[in-house]
Amino acid sequence: MVGTAGDWEARRGPHTLEDVSSESSAAKWISTFLASRAPGTSGGPAASDPGLMRASDADRERVVTVLTDAVIDGRLTPLEHEERVERVWAARTLGELAELTVDLLPPESQPFRMDSRPVTAFFRTETRGGRWVVPSQIPVTSLGGTVSMDLCEALLQSRHVVVQLAVMAGTVNLTVPEGVRIVTAPDARVRSFRNEVRLPPGATGHAPDAPVIELAGFVFGGKVVARSPKRPRRRLFGR
Repeated sequence: MVGTAGDWEARRGPHTLEDVSSESSAAKWISTFLASRAPGTSGGPAASDPGLMRASDADRERVVTVLTDAVIDGRLTPLEHEERVERVWAARTLGELAELTVDLLPPESQPFRMDSRPVTAFFRTETRGGRWVVPSQIPVTSLGGTVSMDLCEALLQSRHVVVQLAVMAGTVNLTVPEGVRIVTAPDARVRSFRNEVRLPPGATGHAPDAPVIELAGFVFGGKVVARSPKRPRRRLFGR
């Protein structure tokens, strides 16, 4: 005879606080994973416009290089090249610089990327690196995929970047400069995390103003690995 719901509950026993907590946490994680991953929707502040960041001379030189290549292969006339170079040195923000090369290169080959969209990998590999603007909060979602983010040449909109993880059976690889602090949020559920970020040579601890990468969210059946890039090999005999 099939028992009633009440019979089943009686045999199962009363819910414990641990049961309720586990069910609540699981529901929260699944809800986070399925929710929209647009910036500003995961509980943090909306990302500011990366185009408003001040440009550096190094950024200007990158754009000039692209313009020079374009005039050499005939995509710009000498007059267009001259006009754009003048605008490069007059530009104050990244957005002003980006306008000068948007018609010369595909998005992935631009001198710098201002892509603040979430990083998502569903059963594939997604890579983000080079000169790109990292928002103060960046959602990273992986379902059976691999996300690789290289921050060594990146422009940080904040000295404290929150990586909002939603990972199921996936891998997240972070490459950051030496001396960057990697921490986990108090309520994060990151079961497998390997921190291989080195301190700079001679340093005994993190600098007070060192950038901080905070891992938030959850990782189920996957892992997060943070490391520093390989140091260049020392040449023998000065060669």
